[in-house]
Amino acid sequence: MIQVLQKKFVTTAMIAITVLILLLLGAINIANIVSVRNETDRTLHMIAGKNGKMDAARPVPDSAAPGFWMKPPKNDYDTFLSSNFFLVQLDGNGEVIGSDISRTSSVTKEEAEKLAVKAYFNGRANGKEGRFRYLLQDARIGSGKLAVFLDTSGEQFSYLRVMLLSGAVGLACWGMMLIFVVSLSKKAIRPIAESMERQKQFVTNAGHEIKTPLAIIQSNTEAMELYQGENKWSRNIKAQAVRLDGLMKNLLLLARMEEGGAKGSFVDFSYSELLFGIVQEFSQLIETKKIDLELSIQPDINICADKSHMEQMASVLMDNAVKYTNEGGEIGVCLKKNGKQTVLKIQNTCEQLPDVPAEKLFDRFYRADSARTQKNGGYGIGLSVARSIAEANNGTIIAEYIGEDRICFMVIF
Repeated sequence: MIQVLQKKFVTTAMIAITVLILLLLGAINIANIVSVRNETDRTLHMIAGKNGKMDAARPVPDSAAPGFWMKPPKNDYDTFLSSNFFLVQLDGNGEVIGSDISRTSSVTKEEAEKLAVKAYFNGRANGKEGRFRYLLQDARIGSGKLAVFLDTSGEQFSYLRVMLLSGAVGLACWGMMLIFVVSLSKKAIRPIAESMERQKQFVTNAGHEIKTPLAIIQSNTEAMELYQGENKWSRNIKAQAVRLDGLMKNLLLLARMEEGGAKGSFVDFSYSELLFGIVQEFSQLIETKKIDLELSIQPDINICADKSHMEQMASVLMDNAVKYTNEGGEIGVCLKKNGKQTVLKIQNTCEQLPDVPAEKLFDRFYRADSARTQKNGGYGIGLSVARSIAEANNGTIIAEYIGEDRICFMVIF
């Protein structure tokens, strides 16, 4: 149980940490993209404002002292010198008037003019063509439009570099947090684990202690009946003693399974034959309630599990179906192979579906109708026992509502 709790604690904690790290990495990368694009736009507007003339970008003396932790940002002159760009001027009809490719060596004059004309007829003031981002605005000298194209190869490299670095840092942090969470998980869940262990130990001890007075009550009741004869009070005493005995047996079984002491011995056997025999045991009750039974059991389906556990689980599910099926209702039992999996389905109609999620039915002592459960002799833990048996034998059991009046329990091995 401690290992199960520890696994759930680590899984939950790491999911939260993973989401937090992904949000932080996403925020960092988005901030970097926005910052780089803003810097690119600023550079484009600066070059366009100076018509691409170097003499217009005079260096401004930097009177501020250099920062200790980071370098001050580049001024317009340094940005101008380090930028790789070209300019093309067009008239009002989109015809090229002139071009300047002196600040780039990767584009010919014809290519530059072709890109400018294409950008002009796109009808957008800014955009991207290949590795170039462009700005289209009214020319400061003459008429027409001035198109400025800035090489943004470094922009894409910046995105990739920050993404890789932040991903590496995030992965390293995730690994360190995993080690930290695992190392603290046992200490964090110890109070809960100890409380659960004490509860299970109490159930086990109480169950064994109750066995003796139950046996005395039953034997004394039978002795009393020998002298005074059977009456309604003696019958009630015996019935309630049998009921309490069955309840304690189920509680002890649950406690043993949760402690890992009821794994049983796994053997290969025909579950088809075992299930058919169990269904036959309930045939008298089914006939009494005039229930329509539909069987669909594939022959020769073998499973590797504890045979006594599988018999008890099927009995619990059949008993539950017979008890809560309405008079003249229907019960369906289906056992089949689904690929490598073995699937058992037991479904039944009922007068009214419980007003809670189907999974709630597996809770201990849950009763959709307590008065009806008492009348039918239920303990309120049968389905809990069935789930524990399924899990102890490497299976899964789920419940679902079908339509407005049908409950289905499905076991998968």
